[in-house]
Amino acid sequence: MDRLIQGIITHRRAVVTAFVLAALLCTACIPFVRTNYDMADYLPPSAQSTTAVDIMYSDFDQAIPNAYVLVHDVTVPEALDVKERIAALEDVEAVLWLDDMVDVGTPLEVLDEQTVETYYRDGAALYQVSVAEGEEGPAVAALRELVDELGPDNAVSGDAADIAQMQASVVEQVAMAVAIVVPAIVALLVISTLSWIEPVLFLAAIGVSILINMGTNLVLGEVSFITYSVSPILQLAVSLDYAIFLLHAFAAERGRCVEIEEAMARAMRSSTSTIAASATTTLFGFAALSFMQFQIGADLGLNLVKGIVLSFVTVVVFLPALTLCLCKLIDKTAHRPLMPSFSGVDKGLRHVRVPAVVLVLVLAVPAFLGQASTEFTYSNGQPDTTLRTGADTARVEEEFGQQNMVALLVPRGDVAREAELSAALEGLDHVTGVMSYATTVGATIPQGFLSDAVISQFYSDSWARIVATLDTPLEGDAAFAVVEQIEQTAQSYYDTYYAAGQSANLYDMANVVAVDNVVVSLAAMVAIFLVLLVTFRSLALPVVLLFTIEVGIWINLAIPYFTGTPINFIGYLVINTVQLGATIDYGILLTTHYLRARRELPARAAVTRALGETFRSLLVSAGILATAGFALSVSSSIGAVSTLGLLLARGAILSVILVTCFLPGLLIALDGVIRRTTWKAGFASAGAGAESGGADDAAGAEGACAESGACAGDAAHEGFALEDSPCEGGRS
Repeated sequence: MDRLIQGIITHRRAVVTAFVLAALLCTACIPFVRTNYDMADYLPPSAQSTTAVDIMYSDFDQAIPNAYVLVHDVTVPEALDVKERIAALEDVEAVLWLDDMVDVGTPLEVLDEQTVETYYRDGAALYQVSVAEGEEGPAVAALRELVDELGPDNAVSGDAADIAQMQASVVEQVAMAVAIVVPAIVALLVISTLSWIEPVLFLAAIGVSILINMGTNLVLGEVSFITYSVSPILQLAVSLDYAIFLLHAFAAERGRCVEIEEAMARAMRSSTSTIAASATTTLFGFAALSFMQFQIGADLGLNLVKGIVLSFVTVVVFLPALTLCLCKLIDKTAHRPLMPSFSGVDKGLRHVRVPAVVLVLVLAVPAFLGQASTEFTYSNGQPDTTLRTGADTARVEEEFGQQNMVALLVPRGDVAREAELSAALEGLDHVTGVMSYATTVGATIPQGFLSDAVISQFYSDSWARIVATLDTPLEGDAAFAVVEQIEQTAQSYYDTYYAAGQSANLYDMANVVAVDNVVVSLAAMVAIFLVLLVTFRSLALPVVLLFTIEVGIWINLAIPYFTGTPINFIGYLVINTVQLGATIDYGILLTTHYLRARRELPARAAVTRALGETFRSLLVSAGILATAGFALSVSSSIGAVSTLGLLLARGAILSVILVTCFLPGLLIALDGVIRRTTWKAGFASAGAGAESGGADDAAGAEGACAESGACAGDAAHEGFALEDSPCEGGRS
């Protein structure tokens, strides 16, 4: 360790250069990392819709339609001409219209009215278009160019249009989130430090790790749009404390009039274990996401774990070198303290301690039950009608109703049975049409009389495809009930069958949420419990800290239930581990200072001192995390990202309230249990500290920190720049 520290200090310019070059190289790689916008790709391999999609991509030439094109004021011959023009566009794989369902040479008045009006009504034609996967952006742009040429008020909607909108806006939304969060974080850091340049050091250290993390995703090939949108902001918010820990340890060492290189060496030795402990709890919380069946958890979890590791390395290697290089500039930009010390904050908090404990214990059970009953959404939210995609979707739904298709795959070989199944599906509520070989061509017509182009719409070598059109929204009780009925109907005719389509995919997502939530939460809690067990060598303290943060999570997730507000299921699943992993540090920080003070003082006085030493740190850390969450919430139009941001912001606020108001009461009430279950606790006797005022004595807080070097674990206990300790004698 000492050899590594000395090497970093001695070769600091080379270290800074190496990290900057690595960041620049990785920044150049970021545009080549593919972003996946298809949620269905992350369904568990065991999901039947996953198998259905795989079969359709491998066995069928034509995919299930994922776009809808509305064209007004066309006759049937004109509509057929438009269909040919759409089919001729690059990246358009297939186009379905009325002529694929019935003989349009027959007068429309004698045809089935429901079938006709699914595709053509009042002179408006609605086409079902299959756009190539991964080419949604250019394909939708070409479709819009075509329909705009044909007249006003024409529209392009569907999943492909939604994906194209996300592709066009996700980079802008990430940039907007950064534009919100960085100035806010700088403001928080400026008022909590003693140098104008110190916040730049914090952001530089974590910023380099973020760029390296994003660039190294090139090795993975692709990341989900959730990971792309959320990971950089989360990494910044949860790992900024690592940089603060190191620089404030350096400040404490410089305060002892130590030469700057020796001060940095001491700071690195004293703070590395603190940073490692903080990073470990966060890392295990994020790693628990990998236990989700829904594989977007593994995608996000791996990226965040990699980010935490890179942040740790950057802070303990790059930041010390950069700090020494800029030490003179830091001293020249020193300013007076802008934030109060909060050393006497417990004088106010002690009055809410007992009510807080009672209130939290009363709320714990209904909050737990409420969060377990929260209603979820599974798609990316309601369309924004201020954007072209949202306006087009609203126009299509207004004129033709909800457009929703489910493809059913059954073994090929029995056309008569397919006809019976198709007829049974047509009889289901909310099914407005069924397209199969039997309903479109006719069960009695031999396939040898038809072209391969016609047959390939319905058959592969092994499978027959039946497509049902529904009039339900893509998700919700009605849509999921129809999917269940379709599967049950298929089961009565075939032993093997698979259903695909947006509603079928979302239905499978809904089925894995309950299991994922339990597994991920337990994995995170067990991992963090073990880390806390080793850290504090106590049986009671891990339970106390986990209960404190978990109650905050329950309350956070119960609020949507009691307000009747559905939340995106990804936000629900992810926040369990993110809030736990990111805010457990608040409890660790307060408890560490409490245990240190408890060796000298009785419980109440130890709480007073611990709150005085850590309150400013807790405010700054929670403020950073809450700001990051709000930035994601207000900047993103993606339902999953916006929901996660709101839950993260609210969770940070709830966690810091519980840690400062509820946790101290628990520590006092359970002091005896903690003493008996903590190895070598070394707690002071009941009468210790009485001469100094017991619980009313907060004056010893600052002295205890200076004597023990505890500032390494206090994120904002004192500023970095020391006007009376310039960097004389050091190389810069």
